[in-house]
Amino acid sequence: MKDDDALAQRLPEVLPIFPLDGTMLLPRGHLPLQIFEPRYLNMVEDALGRGRMIGMIQPRYPQRHPVDDGAEIFATGCAGRIVSFAESEDNRFLITLRGVCRFRVVEELGLLNGYRRVRPDFSPFLGDMTDAAADAIDRDHLLRAARGYFTTKDISCDWNAVDNASDEALVLSFAMMCPFETREKQALLECGDSGQRAALLISLFEMAVHETDGPAPEAWH
Repeated sequence: MKDDDALAQRLPEVLPIFPLDGTMLLPRGHLPLQIFEPRYLNMVEDALGRGRMIGMIQPRYPQRHPVDDGAEIFATGCAGRIVSFAESEDNRFLITLRGVCRFRVVEELGLLNGYRRVRPDFSPFLGDMTDAAADAIDRDHLLRAARGYFTTKDISCDWNAVDNASDEALVLSFAMMCPFETREKQALLECGDSGQRAALLISLFEMAVHETDGPAPEAWH
């Protein structure tokens, strides 16, 4: 309990959020972002002076960027710390977030300088911040499924780098970078551990290949 209290004290009580469809941050993952909208430029500037923390979260229903201020968001997101920052000549911010801990939205607060904020509850996910033993994954199965998926989707990949990556890095990269649907990304975020996330990745990979190889689906109207 004392360890949990110490972890919780390192996390903010109010968190600025960046709702972005199809983009997901996981604990210990790295997410590069290019910031150009005035409200999010304000958010980054404010975050740099207040602990460097930003919450990534998806809108519940797919939206093109920029996401409307009133768009409903999922209840779970992931807080990241700004670990690199640069400003371009055309006044854009180039930042990288490192995932710290997932959170649940307790309530949404009023806008500040144009961006949204929430009161987060990190307590269900404090294990994200501990160096737990690596979860067992079926690496061979995951790689076979990934190769089939990447071929089907015509996605290029540095397989030498993949072969040399740790199990955790492999799962993080596939989950964050593959072009899954919004709800599939959310399901990956909400998995209990890397082992569960790897199993879900295998299912998503194999489902995508099966749908491509199978008969054309009926049209939906």
